[in-house]
Amino acid sequence: DALMKFRAELNKQLEPRGVKLSVNDFIIKACALALQAVPNANAVWAGDKVLRLKPSDVAVAVAIEGGLFTPVLRDAEMKSLSALSAEMKDLAKRARDRKLAPQEYQGGTFAISNLGMFGIENFDAVINPPHGAILAVGAGLQKPVVGKDGELTVATVMSVTLSVDHRVIDGALGAELLGKIVENLESPMVMLA
Repeated sequence: DALMKFRAELNKQLEPRGVKLSVNDFIIKACALALQAVPNANAVWAGDKVLRLKPSDVAVAVAIEGGLFTPVLRDAEMKSLSALSAEMKDLAKRARDRKLAPQEYQGGTFAISNLGMFGIENFDAVINPPHGAILAVGAGLQKPVVGKDGELTVATVMSVTLSVDHRVIDGALGAELLGKIVENLESPMVMLA
């Protein structure tokens, strides 16, 4: 709920500039920052060895007629939410129009597949090499939860599942990365720092 409230407040302030941030924009930023916080997870399998990279180059699956493209947002950790949003909208449109240059969909260490907009609650995504990991994102749904004081309340709950290439990221490292992603999403103001 913190993410949804924060997004609504930001969108209200950004409306005069014609900017509307999606939940996916926050997910991209949360993942990019998590890769910086857990740098050993920002890696790919390169033939016969692990290759660790400095920038958070995050690929995002975009459905096109007959398949998928995964355009890459390069240096995503360095970009503002509004810059990521504009770039993602542009890449997604050009992916659907099949007008991406190869360098715009090749590479990256990490991918996101979001089926939430289709009402899918949760799923497991398959890693697309060379990515070391992929985050499967389900729909944000209203569910009963136990609040801080033990009271029953309703909150927006979104399921995320991380799949990793175990040659690159073991279970403990994957858990650390996923924990950081969740932390960023549950405390979205940290993504502005």
